[in-house]
Amino acid sequence: MIVADRLHTVKEYYFSKKLREVRQLIAEGRPIINMGIGSPDLPPPPEAVEELKSVLLQPNAHQYQSYQGLPELREAMTAFYSGRFGVQLDPQTEILPLIGSKEGIMHISLAFLNVGDAVLIPNPGYPTYTSVTKLVGAEPIMYNLGEENGWLPNLSELEQMDLSKVKLMWLSYPNMPTGATITQEAMTDLVAFAKAHDILLVNDNPYSFVLNPNPTSILQVEGAKEVALELNSLSKTFNMAGWRVGMVMGSAKHILAVLKVKSNMDSGMFYGVQKGAIAALKSGKEWFSQLDEAYAGRREVMFQLIDKLSCTYDKNAAGMFVWAKLPEGSKPSEEFIDEVLYDKNIFIAPGTIFGSNGEGYIRFSLCVEKEKIEEALQRF
Repeated sequence: MIVADRLHTVKEYYFSKKLREVRQLIAEGRPIINMGIGSPDLPPPPEAVEELKSVLLQPNAHQYQSYQGLPELREAMTAFYSGRFGVQLDPQTEILPLIGSKEGIMHISLAFLNVGDAVLIPNPGYPTYTSVTKLVGAEPIMYNLGEENGWLPNLSELEQMDLSKVKLMWLSYPNMPTGATITQEAMTDLVAFAKAHDILLVNDNPYSFVLNPNPTSILQVEGAKEVALELNSLSKTFNMAGWRVGMVMGSAKHILAVLKVKSNMDSGMFYGVQKGAIAALKSGKEWFSQLDEAYAGRREVMFQLIDKLSCTYDKNAAGMFVWAKLPEGSKPSEEFIDEVLYDKNIFIAPGTIFGSNGEGYIRFSLCVEKEKIEEALQRF
């Protein structure tokens, strides 16, 4: 059997491959501390778990569900966006629940890209933007993010590029992997840029409520719905990564296009998961305070570990990672992390997996118990 040509355009996801190596080391008895993956290890809101448990014996709980999700889930999601961002959405037409926001990257690409269209992708950025672009037959065009510009798009540089085939532009703020945040002014400029060049902006926003006192949404910009979609999820905000609950927001026209793809690819998510998600979305300020307190405590110890490695970093970055610059004269990122992996039994993500501009950087995950970070510190 000869595989489809599209598979030759992509490689196996780095973490899929690297974690096999890490698991093999663990199987050999090595005490690996995994600081590479952003998989929340803290529990979800107890109300969400209790709600999930309470519906399991209901007769309708195990039936097919609507492609658009429960009406009360869409209402909870719109109320969440209104309360946390001040963004007003129509729960009937301007929001679509997803089986995780990663699903949305594929659905959006299938909905709006033709073979030969071009896509602006941040460098560094989430590798899935590039792989999905290639899988649908579009052309990825990398745009630079750099420390000197606060890891924000340089619009002057973008204006000099050939944008004639560009149909879609990926953003991610708070940024993954760097943790950079974005200002209202920068978002306004990006919306104006998209309107001027007839480009659909998509802001991937799953880190908005982790160590980020001023959450932002691209949809806060007046008129943004005309040219922008936003993805978000409950994975990081509510420690529900395995539940696979995400959403996409935007104009009714754009959401309908995504729904056409989604309804031909999957069914609605499990009823109990939706009910649990509703409970999570109703969490109060105390939930977010506790979340930040836990991550802040871990981050303080992580800073000490990174200081041991003589790396530099931004103490004010948001999200559940610390993006660190290797000291002058260091080995390349992948060689550096392999040396730490085999010498100290600690796995750190190399910046290069997020693009060529990630060379010279490494990324630490805060999804590690504080005691484990302290243990890692002692190994140095």
